[in-house]
Amino acid sequence: MVMVESTMLALGTQAPAFSLKDVVSGDTVTLDTFADSKALLGMFGCVHCPFVKHVESELAKIGQDYGGQSLGIVAISSNSVETHPQDSPEYMKVQAETQGFNFPYCYDPTQAVAKAYTAACTPDFFLFDASFKLAYRGQLDDSRPSNGKPLTGKDLRAALDDVLAGQTLSDQQMPSVGCNIKWAPGHAPAYFGA
Repeated sequence: MVMVESTMLALGTQAPAFSLKDVVSGDTVTLDTFADSKALLGMFGCVHCPFVKHVESELAKIGQDYGGQSLGIVAISSNSVETHPQDSPEYMKVQAETQGFNFPYCYDPTQAVAKAYTAACTPDFFLFDASFKLAYRGQLDDSRPSNGKPLTGKDLRAALDDVLAGQTLSDQQMPSVGCNIKWAPGHAPAYFGA
């Protein structure tokens, strides 16, 4: 396991376009899917990562708690199934159904979406405002597997509340930490240190 931090993409960055299939419904999900939302939360995750396993119940709770608000949520797994078959769409579907995710969970087979967002770790969070401009990229909270701190989602929840209320967020944001995205052999992006 290689532990890495998120790249901390520049705030104000426009959300890159994407078109991916939801592993549960089979529907195609794009930025336009969320055109009427006040905010869009993009989360990069996977099935096997211990950091994701640690937070997946809180991700499901966030989906439920914000379900009545104008928040779009999409989770994406970009891990190579060539090197990590346990992160394949069939296992992603089981994870989504077991956890009760009420948001699309999409597979990024070419890893192009992860590269466009400069995603580096699982989990990695990107919160955009109604204009799809990046308002928050950082940690869920300061809980990590085996550090004993409670899992609350406080950092991300505070950012969600502020963006949905039209507030400007502080640029003092703590990076997310997790396992590195499992790049296909020879395909790791330059920002990853390849």
